[in-house]
Amino acid sequence: MKKLFLLLFLFPLFAVADVYLPAIFSSNMVLQQQSNVTVWGWAQPGERVTVTGSWQSETVSVVTNENAVWKLTITTPKAGGGPYTLSIQGRNKIVLENVLMGEVWLCAGQSNMEWSADHGVKDAKAELPTAYNANIRFFKMPKLTAETPQTDAKGIWTVCDSLTLKRFSAVGYFFGKKLNQSLNVPIGLIDVAWGGSYIESWIPEHLVNLFPNTRTSAETMIPSKGWPRQAGYIYNGMVAPLTPFVIAGALWYQGESNRHYPSTYYQLMHLMVDTWRGAWQKDFPFYYVQIAPFNYRDTTEFKAPAVREMQTRAMDIPKSGMVVITDLVDDLNNIHPVYKKEVGNRLAGWALAETYNQKNGNYKSPQYKSLQVEGNKAIVSFDHAESGLAAKGGPLTEFEVAGADHVFYKAQARIVKNNVVEVTSDKVSQPIAVRFAFRDTPVPNLFNKEGLPAIPFRTDDWKLGR
Repeated sequence: MKKLFLLLFLFPLFAVADVYLPAIFSSNMVLQQQSNVTVWGWAQPGERVTVTGSWQSETVSVVTNENAVWKLTITTPKAGGGPYTLSIQGRNKIVLENVLMGEVWLCAGQSNMEWSADHGVKDAKAELPTAYNANIRFFKMPKLTAETPQTDAKGIWTVCDSLTLKRFSAVGYFFGKKLNQSLNVPIGLIDVAWGGSYIESWIPEHLVNLFPNTRTSAETMIPSKGWPRQAGYIYNGMVAPLTPFVIAGALWYQGESNRHYPSTYYQLMHLMVDTWRGAWQKDFPFYYVQIAPFNYRDTTEFKAPAVREMQTRAMDIPKSGMVVITDLVDDLNNIHPVYKKEVGNRLAGWALAETYNQKNGNYKSPQYKSLQVEGNKAIVSFDHAESGLAAKGGPLTEFEVAGADHVFYKAQARIVKNNVVEVTSDKVSQPIAVRFAFRDTPVPNLFNKEGLPAIPFRTDDWKLGR
């Protein structure tokens, strides 16, 4: 009996001493091609760990430090070969199979990034019968929080098929599918979305608290049973464990929850992107989606338009791009538009053009450039409309104009040149400001000739609200 007790007591010690890996390393994974990829894990202190990729003849080894942590770097080849194996040898041996080289993207945000076929996304459901694609791989992370940054998470890499796609981000999938078709390389997608989450939860708490306004925003997050209201908690549990893992770039679809304090969203976006890039030690591209029209029933407060305005301003983040989806909403009373394919395709348009240098026409939405006043006419010029502007379905909608009294009236608008719109109202003899689609539920019909909707805007900087 004593011998049995001793064996049972010692067994966990031997198990802990085995080499093991974080969850982000598993069979079926995609490693970023042509990169120096960090591989790390845990083992007995002082134990030598050797890593071998079947794509190369040499091995790389390192001795585990006193904290039982080992870390080393391997070089990955260009996409096109494989599948490969990755072997990790210490006291025990781990062999990861069916490994591909390709492009790895992080897909983060709240529910509109999280939404999948299982949530009712119609175009994702339509993909299910033909979803199998061995060159698209998913890593779906469960919702995790932590008070401090973690070194491991949960999840496993899977091949895209009708079962795994059901619960995976539809936006992420369609983005990855478009990249796979256009680049002809494997695509790895990491889904770390959390519905309802605030952007503050995706940024380390000490950084959010550095500035009075962002700290106030964090302190006034509205409590909920569905998502954390603590700054940094999602970063610690879901982002920090991934930061040693090499990625090509990140996608972001979030903002609805931050209507509670929209004036800080621009600063928080900069803070988040800078923090993530610093943690990954890589100036990776960051492409995001502007929040969609939705009936919040607080139109007099302009909270949603203010968030969109901050998102537009955040386009000054280097290597970033914003997708506009005012035309992709089927129900203004549903905060989750059920069609995500075009959202993913528009994100892919940015990535293909800016990251992979595959420009196929204009991928940018028309954006307000300048305002000139000629008598009772407000003349608005746009960027990213080189081929011309177009009105879909009738006269232009969603334009408003105001004079010195700051009162806005619905206006008539017409396209007078390739990239110029003339705006007038019988109630404003001397216009000084124009707004376009600047409300919760705009249904604008101004596009460029490539079919991309114009970005909502205002030319004034007047105080918003009642």
